[in-house]
Amino acid sequence: MAATLSSLPVPPIRTRDGRVIRIGTASWTDPTMTAPGVFYPQGSSTPEARLRYYASRFPLVEVDSTYYALPTRRVAELWSERTPDDFLFNVKAHALMTGQPSEVNRLPRDLQDLLPASMASRSRVYAKDLPPEILDHVWAHFLDALQPLRAASKLGAVLLQFPRWVLPSRENRDLIQAAVERLGDVRAAVELRNQRWFGANAGDAERTVAWFRTHDIPLVMVDGPQGLESSVPPVSTSTSATLAMVRLHGRRADTWEQPGVPTVERYRWYYTTEELAGWVPRIVEAVRRAGEVHVLMNNCYGNYGAANAAELGHMLEHGVGTSPPVL
Repeated sequence: MAATLSSLPVPPIRTRDGRVIRIGTASWTDPTMTAPGVFYPQGSSTPEARLRYYASRFPLVEVDSTYYALPTRRVAELWSERTPDDFLFNVKAHALMTGQPSEVNRLPRDLQDLLPASMASRSRVYAKDLPPEILDHVWAHFLDALQPLRAASKLGAVLLQFPRWVLPSRENRDLIQAAVERLGDVRAAVELRNQRWFGANAGDAERTVAWFRTHDIPLVMVDGPQGLESSVPPVSTSTSATLAMVRLHGRRADTWEQPGVPTVERYRWYYTTEELAGWVPRIVEAVRRAGEVHVLMNNCYGNYGAANAAELGHMLEHGVGTSPPVL
């Protein structure tokens, strides 16, 4: 079933009044996905062939590699050249842009050369320790590299994923707002990774949602493991008039916060039809409020994400079970 579903094309789902839902995965290059016979047809062994094939099946993809290493203009040019005109890339912000550590040897050489000697000798650095002018350079490099996607109208949004130590406070709300403002006219979406933003009662969640709505910042709706410090409840809401985003991480609680677990194992979860069906009315409500919804399957193990994305798209376009189409 999964192998069949993963090969089905999932075009943008459009409503009669011009609203749109785009569905894709959070990777197209994971080794478990590129392994022979999993998702890509025989002969799709080059980066170009894989991206072209992926883009023939989905209208959206999330780039996560930019979290670990700043992108380059040339790579963004190739992404643009190898995809259809209406294809979109959501790009995850680099670690330093959301206060997280970066490995020094993965920074561009010109940035490494700017580091004070005491930092250049470290294995990794945090944004809070960088001189302001170097952090400014990180943001400028990131945005400049994405210019080819912007010029081709293929940059969907930049995902600002804040770590679990970013707790609800005035200082951190200012931090989030400042990050969004640094992106200028580039669309942003913010994902939180600490359950305290939503608290033990409805009031906490309402305050968080209200703040994002006041600032017209898309707050990412999350499906993930529950009961942990970094768990975010599946709050269903649209906080921006222009974009809503849903990211489904799987529900594998036993590996979610375990140190040393490979990323591919952390997100190794195949959603059942019933689990996906629970998101259908939420996505429909989101597109009615925001006009555009991006749904990313982050359960990137083998063809899990691709198959679940195809199944979810089929549900939205053709109905769930005996229910009629919802759009």
